[in-house]
Amino acid sequence: MTDHISASPGEQQKALWLSTTAFTLCFAVWTIFSIIGLQIKQELGLSEFQYGLLIATPILTGSLTRLILGVWTERFGGRIVFPLQMILTGAATWALTWANSYETFLVAALGVGLAGGSFIIGVAYVSKWFPPQRQGTALGIFGMGNVGAAVTKFLAPFVLVAWGWEAVAHIWAAAIAIMGVIFFVIARDDPAFRARREQGVKAPSLAQQFAPLKNLQVWRFSLYYFFVFGGFVALALWLPHYLTDVYGAEVRVAGMCAAAFSLAASVFRAYGGVLADRFGARTVMYWTFGFCAVLLFMLSYPPTDYVIHGKDGLIRFSTQMDMVPFVITLFVLGFFMSLGKAAVYKHIPVYYPDHVGAVGGLVGMIGGLGGFILPIIFGALLDLTGVYTSCFALLFLIVIVSAGWMHLSVRAMERKSHGEALDSLPSFPELAEIHDPERTKMPSVLEEWHPEDPEFWATKGRRIARRNLWISIPALLLAFSVWMVWSMVVARLPAIGFEFSTGQLFWLAALPGLSGATLRIFYSFMVPIFGGRLWTTLSTASLLLPALGIGYAVQNPDTPYLIFLTLALLCGFGGGNFASSMANIAFFFPKSEKGNALAMNAGLGNLGVSVMQFLVPLVITAGVFGAMGGAPQELADGGKLWMQNAGFVWVPFILLSTAAAWLGMNDIADARASFREQAIIFTRKHNWLMCILYTGTFGSFIGFSAGFPLLTKLAFPEVNAINFVFLGPLVGALSRAGTGWISDRFGGGRVTFWTFLGMIVATFAVISALGAGSFIAFFAAFMALFFLTGVGNASTFQMIPIIMSREVPRLMPELKGEELRRQAGRESAAIIAFTSAMAAYGAFFIPKAYGTSLAMMGSPVGALWGFLIFYVLCLVITWAFYTRRGGLLHDIERGQGAASVPQAA
Repeated sequence: MTDHISASPGEQQKALWLSTTAFTLCFAVWTIFSIIGLQIKQELGLSEFQYGLLIATPILTGSLTRLILGVWTERFGGRIVFPLQMILTGAATWALTWANSYETFLVAALGVGLAGGSFIIGVAYVSKWFPPQRQGTALGIFGMGNVGAAVTKFLAPFVLVAWGWEAVAHIWAAAIAIMGVIFFVIARDDPAFRARREQGVKAPSLAQQFAPLKNLQVWRFSLYYFFVFGGFVALALWLPHYLTDVYGAEVRVAGMCAAAFSLAASVFRAYGGVLADRFGARTVMYWTFGFCAVLLFMLSYPPTDYVIHGKDGLIRFSTQMDMVPFVITLFVLGFFMSLGKAAVYKHIPVYYPDHVGAVGGLVGMIGGLGGFILPIIFGALLDLTGVYTSCFALLFLIVIVSAGWMHLSVRAMERKSHGEALDSLPSFPELAEIHDPERTKMPSVLEEWHPEDPEFWATKGRRIARRNLWISIPALLLAFSVWMVWSMVVARLPAIGFEFSTGQLFWLAALPGLSGATLRIFYSFMVPIFGGRLWTTLSTASLLLPALGIGYAVQNPDTPYLIFLTLALLCGFGGGNFASSMANIAFFFPKSEKGNALAMNAGLGNLGVSVMQFLVPLVITAGVFGAMGGAPQELADGGKLWMQNAGFVWVPFILLSTAAAWLGMNDIADARASFREQAIIFTRKHNWLMCILYTGTFGSFIGFSAGFPLLTKLAFPEVNAINFVFLGPLVGALSRAGTGWISDRFGGGRVTFWTFLGMIVATFAVISALGAGSFIAFFAAFMALFFLTGVGNASTFQMIPIIMSREVPRLMPELKGEELRRQAGRESAAIIAFTSAMAAYGAFFIPKAYGTSLAMMGSPVGALWGFLIFYVLCLVITWAFYTRRGGLLHDIERGQGAASVPQAA
């Protein structure tokens, strides 16, 4: 543990109370929509789902920013980050009064959500001023800032009634901005930050700060906080609406009653910190989960009428919790949730004193996401079941799971110790210094992994590697399915009542490609940081957000266009998975089998596009999920569609794949490569050249896959193309998986050259078919294009390791032997990941090019001519740099070198 840097009691108290005051104002702003949202809902005539999304949107921003704000606080100090965050939040809150539609309110709400990021800034700042034995109490007092939610519920209704919701926004904005200025003037840098600056010690790298996030224990703490904090925020936002609907309370009364809950869930946090210091955080968590389970069971029981057949006739009675006992029960629930919030954050500086920002940021982010996700689910459950108490039933389920996981983890720890070792443990081992170094490590870590050792590979390695591959493939297939599902949904939106323009539809089809390509850049570096098992689990689970979101959004024709834009961007999670999946599988296999493994992973993963385009048209024509799936949408011709099934159909498979990744995959302990080591590729000319070539192949494949359904429907409206457009991605995926041997035999450069020549001819054929109005010729030419893109995907990736095996010795002549081989392999892997990210932008630019061409020329032909010219450029680059006499690959591919280099597809 890092030694505590002392500070005087006066300095400690000033830092604590200044931070607590600032956090109180931030929390008051963060929950402002719980009051003003009621009037906005009435003015705009919002549905339950739309209202739930509006009040939850600030929680999303506040949650997602916590991780990065925690890291920034560790790097730049709380005295700088805290005031900057408050001033920006004040500006966004003032801007609320400029909103004039549901969409603009949502955008402004995203800015207001910056207020929620203040929590982790304060935790990282305050914890540095106090020794470990007092951190629980200090952080508990700081956490009392949650009372800001009660401040808003007490005061905002009166301001709203007197002067309108705009006055609430103006006053709250001014208060937080002024507090930001005061904090900057009065506060001082924390002792640890001052000492680091005086000693000239560099701030920890991102890799060092994020390293503890691999620990399963951190994610367990996150689940605790998802309930105690996320549940608190969700109820603080939901209760005014609940009280007005269920008990008919007037808005000021509802605000006062909800404030009682917020008050209890806030001010007692300081007491929770004292209890955690005295009795241990584990004990306090047991109290929290036990009492909360009982209270939530009481609250979740709906008003019920009973009829009993007695001997003298029917006996009728009812059960219902009236408003007064309801508010009292909520107050007690808030009390125990406040204890739990303090106890969770008592753990973090004890276990991770040098990573409070990163670990606390992640825990706070997950907790905050609970405050975003839960109100939306509350609204969805209410719409689905019609039972108001369903929100408490959901929280009851979460607390049972959290308590069970905590108890099993603690029992597992105690079982590892026995005899004298057990006696040497403190009373509450959950708060001990890391007694067993293996306790908080992720399971299934391969400490020794030597795939190049023939004996190791034959006896142990091949079996483990293949298991990871066959779990990775369906996860990647689902990622591609969700990434591209929007292309099918967009094509049917006009038929089910959504009045979007053609340009808007093409934007929706293009945005998943934009976000997916951008995420690939970041996903490329995630496996060495988090480990392949954890990252595959998280990235696969993230697909639930767009899948469920699509299912709910398409059921209401009044769903704003902004929501569809957001869902389109979230579909990009699937696109980002490719880079991390390929990087992860590459670590498992020896060179002799790496090419085939990567080709299988990529090729069969690409099949997700075809599977999606085949499956979605089937499931949207039937009520697959019954009443749980929602009502169908009526078509103009009297038919029915269940468009929500386009999202819902993936949910069970995503859950299964997520569980399989967690239970069956492995992390490799020495699979490490820093960003600095990989960043050398940005100085390599051939990295950028291969980005162009791979964009011509894979970028075309994924872009054509995204735009093909809508293009076909617009160009040939009389043809029901929706039932067989899946054939294009199917042909492209299978040709990639099945033609790698051609590049091994003849050389990737030569195959790439002839591929681009064929793509030029095929594109011209598509243009001619459109001019002639021939669907048969159009479809055949596109099938040829898809086939050629698959061949080119394999051949361009085959070129990269051969190119770098020639370039690295020339550029780094000082390297010899194993060091030279390792450097070439490292650069090849980094270029493969980076080119896959750049090429994925084709999924954005190709559909967008169609839309632009249609808007400007009334036809997609202009875009197709642009693609043809780009393929000519790729052909010239391939010839000039690689395949001509004197080119980098000419001699190798006409000798015997090409056949001996394994494919890196």
